[in-house]
Amino acid sequence: MGCCTGRCTLIFICTFQLVTALERQVFDFLGYQWVPIMANFLHVVAVVLGLFGTVQYRPRLVVGYAVWTAVWIVWNGCIVCFHREVGGLSKDSALLTFSASRHRSWWREHSLGCLCDGDAAPREGVGCSLGPQHVEALHSGLQILGALLGFVYACHVVSVFTEEEDSFDFFGGFDPFPLYHINEKPSNLSKQAHL
Repeated sequence: MGCCTGRCTLIFICTFQLVTALERQVFDFLGYQWVPIMANFLHVVAVVLGLFGTVQYRPRLVVGYAVWTAVWIVWNGCIVCFHREVGGLSKDSALLTFSASRHRSWWREHSLGCLCDGDAAPREGVGCSLGPQHVEALHSGLQILGALLGFVYACHVVSVFTEEEDSFDFFGGFDPFPLYHINEKPSNLSKQAHL
């Protein structure tokens, strides 16, 4: 197995997805974002199963991972729309927290480079080098990119696995012209055994 095969690339992509999903999970826990916490947990499980399927040559697990990546792309597209307030969605709604907490996003209270009023939370949009909605959208965009690459390579790996499975030849059992020739005439030994 070469180092630049689709299988090795998919292993790298799955590892990258695990690292970014765990990083995102930490910030969702800090912001009490319960719906994304559950989605991230399911994503980690699906990626681990896809990684296991890739390492152990299990095409069904890789297919399951590919299906999950399609769902993950849609989910992250919805998150981008939610934080960018597309289509009447509001980042101030309690949709992602099940209304169990007043927190909305950890990045809203701890955004990068925002000005603070003493020890109060930063004022949203004032002096921020990168606003919280942009950080959340970048997180989701990174997840979409990883999922797209994972989907493409998962499809490639499944096709390679099935080709290898279809071309398997156990002592010429599937070949129309076997390497060895079986004598179809009964030998003298088999005639003597019947007597």
